[in-house]
Amino acid sequence: MIYKGIYHLFYQWNPKGAVWGNIVWAHSTSTDLINWDPHPPAIFPSAPFDINGCWSGSATILPNGKPVILYTGIDPKNQQVQNIAEPKNLSDPYLREWKKSPLNPLMAPDAVNGINASSFRDPTTAWLGQDKKWRVIIGSKIHRRGLAITYTSKDFLKWEKSPEPLHYDDGSGMWECPDFFPVTRFGSNGVETSSFGEPNEILKHVLKISLDDTKHDYYTIGTYDRVKDKFVPDNGFKMDGTAPRYDYGKYYASKTFFDSAKNRRILWGWTNESSSVEDDVEKGWSGIQTIPRKIWLDRSGKQLIQWPVREVERLRTKQVKNLRNKVLKSGSRLEVYGVTAAQADVEVLFKVRDLEKADVIEPSWTDPQLICSKMNVSVKSGLGPFGLMVLASKNLEEYTSVYFRIFKARQNSNKYVVLMCSDQSRSSLKEDNDKTTYGAFVDINPHQPLSLRALIDHSVVESFGGKGRACITSRVYPKLAIGKSSHLFAFNYGYQSVDVLNLNAWSMNSAQIS
Repeated sequence: MIYKGIYHLFYQWNPKGAVWGNIVWAHSTSTDLINWDPHPPAIFPSAPFDINGCWSGSATILPNGKPVILYTGIDPKNQQVQNIAEPKNLSDPYLREWKKSPLNPLMAPDAVNGINASSFRDPTTAWLGQDKKWRVIIGSKIHRRGLAITYTSKDFLKWEKSPEPLHYDDGSGMWECPDFFPVTRFGSNGVETSSFGEPNEILKHVLKISLDDTKHDYYTIGTYDRVKDKFVPDNGFKMDGTAPRYDYGKYYASKTFFDSAKNRRILWGWTNESSSVEDDVEKGWSGIQTIPRKIWLDRSGKQLIQWPVREVERLRTKQVKNLRNKVLKSGSRLEVYGVTAAQADVEVLFKVRDLEKADVIEPSWTDPQLICSKMNVSVKSGLGPFGLMVLASKNLEEYTSVYFRIFKARQNSNKYVVLMCSDQSRSSLKEDNDKTTYGAFVDINPHQPLSLRALIDHSVVESFGGKGRACITSRVYPKLAIGKSSHLFAFNYGYQSVDVLNLNAWSMNSAQIS
């Protein structure tokens, strides 16, 4: 959230080790979303309603400007209950101390309300209805039905369960870390969570869930019926494992907030490790937050666009001389010299010459991750793979490749399918790392130039295809391609030549963490 010009990030943290457990709410602040100052934990187990853990939740800014936090506590019976905390001193812009209400828990499972006591967690940012009642949703499940339970309140302290959930899906399992927010149909500006729209027709709503079964984040776009408190997905959307994802790599338990200072909605996501638990313990940490992303609705109304916040560009230092109009012939690589390849920001624009040379995609190829796994970077096709090799060792014993392939939708067709892959299979000589290959279809017209951006930071690669229409985050731990021994290449291993219209690369400074 943002309070008095200061950004606040609260996150789940184990102060006693690099493994899960002893969860508290860690707290850091920033003026630019990039450089952070840590503070003592804001919320930690201290009372019966959270004695066994302070789990996830959300902040809400009340109309008087006061921030409050709703969070899940684990009580002595290991039941999940919802609690509230508020700042001790509102004049402190850093909000370094928080106090819990004696009325906690505010929401609790019982036999009457039919809530699963072990699957009732992660309250969202609340929004204010036209009836002046607050609404909040909480993730839950009943048997295999995943659902977002709605509660309402007049005073933010006494909460009543609504008769019907905001939305549900039979068969999808537990809905963790739900998020519900409005987006404008026109432009990229953010919308405050309680906004009704002026007029309402210009707004759509997004429901995002983290599926416990798959450990991926999914979203649907639709309409919020404010009278019935129901979310109705648009045609073509279903809130289950077939829904679009924020990110097709390692990305989970994400949350957005409205940045009132810059009129944008910001997305945060958590990325776990690809290394073993033993390695995590040895290095002393596990799990990161990705670079915050601005998020908005595409003009088509059918998908969300994500792009790293502009502030990250302040870390750019030395820029590689702009490479323009280079031809990548079949089987060729172009090394990008003069950049710290282990800590870089790279943007490249490709142009495909002859789309007619694209292979026809098989009708059964509906899973992009499976296609990328079967057709790794070494497999040639008519158009692709072409893209970037990052965190590469000198002799290519190690590399992570992020690339495109283009297919015809069917024979004699003018329609094409663009596939984006992030291939970790050669990312490290260390055998026990997770080297999963990821993939996503990109909803772009390949007659136009194809853009690819990669934020590279030693063990993480955040890739954005088609100007943010597809995002893939990967975690890699090379043994050779580290520090100054890391290299960066543009490549084309397809049968047809590809043009590099433009390539920019910057060495990046490190963010400052006090």
